[in-house]
Amino acid sequence: MSELRWDPLKGNWTIITKGRSRRPQDFILQREQVEMTACPFCYGNEEKTPPEIYAYRPNHSRPNQPGWQVRVIPNKFPALRIEGQLDNQAEGLYDRMNGIGAHEVVIENPDHERTMADMSAGEIAEVLKAFRTRMLDLRNDSRFRYIFIFKNHGIEASANVPHSHSQLIAVPLVPPMIATELANCREHFQRKERCLVCDLLRQERSSKERIVRDDGNFLVFTPYASSLPFELMIAPLEHAHDFTLQTDQQLLLLGETLRDTLARLRAVLRDPPYSFILHSAPPMHLRWGRPDYWASLPSDYHWHIELAPKLTRVAGFEWGSGFHINPTPPEEAAAFLRDADPSVRY
Repeated sequence: MSELRWDPLKGNWTIITKGRSRRPQDFILQREQVEMTACPFCYGNEEKTPPEIYAYRPNHSRPNQPGWQVRVIPNKFPALRIEGQLDNQAEGLYDRMNGIGAHEVVIENPDHERTMADMSAGEIAEVLKAFRTRMLDLRNDSRFRYIFIFKNHGIEASANVPHSHSQLIAVPLVPPMIATELANCREHFQRKERCLVCDLLRQERSSKERIVRDDGNFLVFTPYASSLPFELMIAPLEHAHDFTLQTDQQLLLLGETLRDTLARLRAVLRDPPYSFILHSAPPMHLRWGRPDYWASLPSDYHWHIELAPKLTRVAGFEWGSGFHINPTPPEEAAAFLRDADPSVRY
């Protein structure tokens, strides 16, 4: 029989189908390929992109030239622009503001064919350091209420350029899904004086059935009420509300966790398209009339990464009801990934 499961962090219900669950081979699809004659993210094409904002250059080569290992540039076609004022105003029952923000691209390595699953823990750590650096810099702008970092892999996950990259978007308000998480974490802390994510991690380590990887530093598991098949959550076991507070050593450990997790997904699902999203604390800018707005944030929030392969499509029922139907119970997905050989490539 199917089950309805509640997610206390996201505040939503998922229908988990049982008895006719789908196995990894049921999701394997013929991946779409993008042909590019001149990739703007490759060595030698630096002039095809806007000037870099940040770059890790091991040999101290000149800006906007080959020699970089990680490169951050403004998005050539940004969703939001950094220039101007918000001009927040009402239009009858509606509200509007100017599209102010920042939109950047993090080019993760100079090799067109190497994905994040191919990179070493140290190479991924340099990408994570770029995330940290750019988040800290953009927080200095009080117009930005949230810094959103995400990665799409594969054209099916909306990655139009096949060269491995991530994106960063700074927005002038806290996104609704993040606001729900923040509110649920705050309410849990007010009732129990404990972090909600810490409680989830303790429960997952106790039950063990949904754990994919536990190295004593980061836990990788399939959430109890996973909205999507093979959905994963990665979180530090030590309480931390803010990703930017992670040390270089912690980012190296996270790099190994990401490398291993992505390699397992590739082995089980034949290099599926996927997205991951970094959920971290918002900038603690003062709120007008609410001086204590972020008072409990360091105690009640816990940064984490959500990672999900793009294996199913949202249909009318999901779109209209808000319920998701997950055809692979998270316990089964965790077992497949736990038993996978991360060295297998397709």
